[in-house]
Amino acid sequence: MDADRNQSYRTQGIVTTLQVIGGKWKPLILFILMKEGTKRFGELRRKLPEVTQGMLTNQLRELEKDELIVRQVFQTIPPKVEYSLSDHGRTLSSILTDMCSWGFHHIEFMNDTNDVHGTKRQTE
Repeated sequence: MDADRNQSYRTQGIVTTLQVIGGKWKPLILFILMKEGTKRFGELRRKLPEVTQGMLTNQLRELEKDELIVRQVFQTIPPKVEYSLSDHGRTLSSILTDMCSWGFHHIEFMNDTNDVHGTKRQTE
C-alpha cells in the first residue's frame, strides 16, 4: 500500500500538469502567447484555424481560471479583449519549448525509423 501511495505521489506532478495544460489546444495557445505575445481572440482563431470558436472560448476561460493567462477587456466601442501570458503562465516557457523540440525530434525519429523499415509515414 505504501508503494502505491509513493507511486501516486511521484506521478502527481505530471497528473496535475496534464490536467492544467493537457489537450490539443491549450499547449498551442500558450505557445503562441509565449512566442508572439498578446493576442486578440480573432488573431488566435487565425493562428489555430481548426479550433472552433466555442472550443477556443472554453480553453481560454480554463487557462484564465488556472491563472496562466490574463484577459484584459478594453472599454471601447466595439469592445476589445486581449489575452497574454500571466507571470505564472510564463513559468511554462521551458516546458513548452521542450515539448516543441521533442516533437521535432520525434518527427525526425519516426521518419528515420520508417525509412529503415521501408515504410513511409506522413507528418503533418
